[in-house]
Amino acid sequence: MRLASFTLDGVRRAGAVDEPEQTVTLLPGTVDDIVRGGAEALDAARAARGATLELSRVRLESPLHRFRRDILCTGWNYLDHFEESRGKREGQDPASLPEHPAFFTKGPDTVIGPYDAIAYDPGLSAQWDYEAEIALVIGRDGRSIPEEKALDHVFGYLVANDVSQRDLQRAHGGQWLKGKSIDATMPLGPWLTTADEIDDVTALRVQCEVNGRLLQNATSGQMAFPFARIIAELSHGMTLRAGDVVLTGTPSGIGNAREPQIFLEDGDLVVTRVSGLGELRNTVTRTRLT
Repeated sequence: MRLASFTLDGVRRAGAVDEPEQTVTLLPGTVDDIVRGGAEALDAARAARGATLELSRVRLESPLHRFRRDILCTGWNYLDHFEESRGKREGQDPASLPEHPAFFTKGPDTVIGPYDAIAYDPGLSAQWDYEAEIALVIGRDGRSIPEEKALDHVFGYLVANDVSQRDLQRAHGGQWLKGKSIDATMPLGPWLTTADEIDDVTALRVQCEVNGRLLQNATSGQMAFPFARIIAELSHGMTLRAGDVVLTGTPSGIGNAREPQIFLEDGDLVVTRVSGLGELRNTVTRTRLT
């Protein structure tokens, strides 16, 4: 099931997207309600028979809007990405490959919809970088979740782009929060695909194009730490809640590691796609943030 969010007659609604037919069927409540309502809420959504609209008649928003905490993120999770940035982290390279996932968070005010403008303020940063990622959404609370049971806690998957400001990332002690938390910079969507729709979580192709040029292209099978390992380690002694969003890392091809470097500018079209999960299309747009 593909769960989308949009506003209709001034009310935020959930809808089930039929991608081949390009239609959306209205569902009761919101996507947040369905995710947090557990199996019963999902079963009710599947049984719902609301009005059906042409997908072109609605503007899709971020599937989730009510966040209990920051977006949870995984760094350095594709080895080729780790290696491409070696020596380019301005003295902040780790001594060796990490033995455990690297985690950080980004503020929920970063989240925008799948077709919204990515805010861009060159007075704030001169190094706006793209990072195509697969995001997963927790569907069941859990703490210290065993790796072999971790995927049972995943409600579904969606597409994200962890747009980052590299100079801010380096300027604050090497920690990533500041350079990852600028308002209105992380597109998320276009819908939330439930876990049962994914046949092979290791075969999802992640791509990012900027102005039609393919800059990132990899599969989830290239991850250093697969989804289950991320959940198991992140939840070790720490409760994950239904509705939590977890980003799972970006592959190689980022602008900061290229020679010459490529950074986003006003007017750039960023297309982020994951096979089976949909596509984001966002234009970088000059916005006053300071």
